[in-house]
Amino acid sequence: MSHKPNTSTENLRNLTSKFEGQNSYQVKKILNDAEDFLGAPYKLGGTSKSGLDCSGLVINVYNENKVKLPRRSSDQALQGKKIEIWEAKPGDLLFFATNGNGVVSHVGIVKEIKNRGEITFIHASTSKGVIVSSLNEKYWNKAFLFAKRVL
Repeated sequence: MSHKPNTSTENLRNLTSKFEGQNSYQVKKILNDAEDFLGAPYKLGGTSKSGLDCSGLVINVYNENKVKLPRRSSDQALQGKKIEIWEAKPGDLLFFATNGNGVVSHVGIVKEIKNRGEITFIHASTSKGVIVSSLNEKYWNKAFLFAKRVL
């Protein structure tokens, strides 16, 4: 029996984007670089394809593209411009409180705005390594705090 993410909209916040434009060259490069890490294992403090954590993925991808960010997700959350979720577009950063206390503890990179504004993001999951998830998944919907634009 395969486990599918819970994408039921019951009791979920409407975390959708209205973005319908084209991605810039810089955003395409960032997303391509992030996608190169898909399948890499999770490793706390790691920053390479042999293992990395959520903020390690972000700094690796953005530093490669000449955007300097701090190492920790809580410090990355202080960078850039806070945006409303409906303004989110590929390349923006999403911040989450995965520990239940409302404090930033996780970060992901917006990958795509799908049908009806569904936001997907690339991130390093502690259990699955680098994967693509959706803000429509119950866990991520409830943990979502805010979005930032650093480009």
